[in-house]
Amino acid sequence: MKKILPFFSYAFHPIFVPLLGTVFYVLLDAKYFTMAQYLILFLQIIIITFLLPIAFFYLLRTFGKIDSIMLSDISHRKIPLILHIALLSILIQKSITIDRFPSLYFFFLGGIMSAVFAFLLLYAKIKASIHMIGISALTIFTFGLSLKNEINTINLMALLVILNGLVASSRLVMKAHTNKELLIGFLCGLLPQLGLLYVWL
Repeated sequence: MKKILPFFSYAFHPIFVPLLGTVFYVLLDAKYFTMAQYLILFLQIIIITFLLPIAFFYLLRTFGKIDSIMLSDISHRKIPLILHIALLSILIQKSITIDRFPSLYFFFLGGIMSAVFAFLLLYAKIKASIHMIGISALTIFTFGLSLKNEINTINLMALLVILNGLVASSRLVMKAHTNKELLIGFLCGLLPQLGLLYVWL
């Protein structure tokens, strides 16, 4: 099992969470868009939350600012978190606006809030698990979508809850985080999404 668990750290890396959230949004909530609009939406998400961060990662690694995609060192987390906040802010201001994609807008707004919390915790020498931020935020967002649209997603929710445990276990097996850091990350992802449910549900 210990050999399998690290897979979940890579498969559910935070860089994939915006895209996964968008997939669930399209499947559970976005019902009135054309195929062209879906393609544009996914293209924007892939460019801003996946391709650009990867490009910045290689640039930062070239200059020795980070060591790996897992950002194990606290000092290596500040710049990527600032970039993440900036890119998500651009996304919700220019593309995923509240009038066009309200549910998805609040998902990314919650993501910005979580990233700000994680960034501020660095000054207290606390390394919140960004993996747990991502998977817990995705879980609450999916739960909100199922409530809003009155869709029975009990199997999907059960899978996401299990994935929260598997991701947490993978981070422990890889010695990337302590239990405390995992819990803090879980709460940083969960609480903003939970609070914003009252706004968009």
